[in-house]
Amino acid sequence: MVFDEALRQGLIDAALAAGREIMAIYATEFAVASKGDASPVTEADQRAEAIILERLAVLMPGVPVVAEEQVAAGQVPEALGELFVLVDPLDGTKEFVSRNGEFTVNIGVVQHGRPVAGVVAAPALGEIFEGVVGQGARAARIVDGKAVDWRPIAVRAEPETGIVVLASRSHAGEDTETLLGKCRVATRVAAGSSLKFCRLAEGQADLYPRLGRTMEWDTAAGDAVLTAAGGTVVRADGKPFVYGKRDQADTADFANPWFLASGGYDVGALVVGDGAATDVKSE
Repeated sequence: MVFDEALRQGLIDAALAAGREIMAIYATEFAVASKGDASPVTEADQRAEAIILERLAVLMPGVPVVAEEQVAAGQVPEALGELFVLVDPLDGTKEFVSRNGEFTVNIGVVQHGRPVAGVVAAPALGEIFEGVVGQGARAARIVDGKAVDWRPIAVRAEPETGIVVLASRSHAGEDTETLLGKCRVATRVAAGSSLKFCRLAEGQADLYPRLGRTMEWDTAAGDAVLTAAGGTVVRADGKPFVYGKRDQADTADFANPWFLASGGYDVGALVVGDGAATDVKSE
């Protein structure tokens, strides 16, 4: 698929529109419910997803969309084909509920099993990231619900003084600590949602190890931005990290295995285990 400026802008506009809806609800005393897996969901998740789906139907007609809240409601495309879209309308609902601002809107386009384009918007932080593999990545500020001052972004080379590692606020366990023992770590930074991919993409950090389960809609957009910026995402066992996973023997459809995301840092020495998914809840 050709990602011309019109298509890229359409995906950006969809994420920004969802972000504006989320922020309108963020300013209220919103209610929090629980889904079947006990993860939180709010009206913001549902309304943002509806906006994105409406826009995608016009922007990419006929292309299957796998969206988090639709999947939770049992609405999954029967067949994905070689091209499909993964949507997480509010990645980091826990961050949204706790009002720390580190939640994102994720739209990722997957072709032949790998993300080829993605948009990650962080409306509460006033940041948006966008990338197309082979065409580069960029970031902008969000001002009054619109993206301004776009700038190109790229990963950085491994610092001589040690790497900056991004770890989830509540998901770093014994396996992660063992892995990080193999690295020369200068700083560890806690961060939420798909922003971790974007911090790698813009050269603010070097490694994001995720030794626990996530879902494909959590990672596709950030994966695309990072890859477009020159970074990499691989399974924790070193194998390619792919999308469109269904009928998995040991876990749910669209569940991810463990992975290592990096900027200019070589993760070759960090390969662990079999990269299997676990029953740890996604972010």
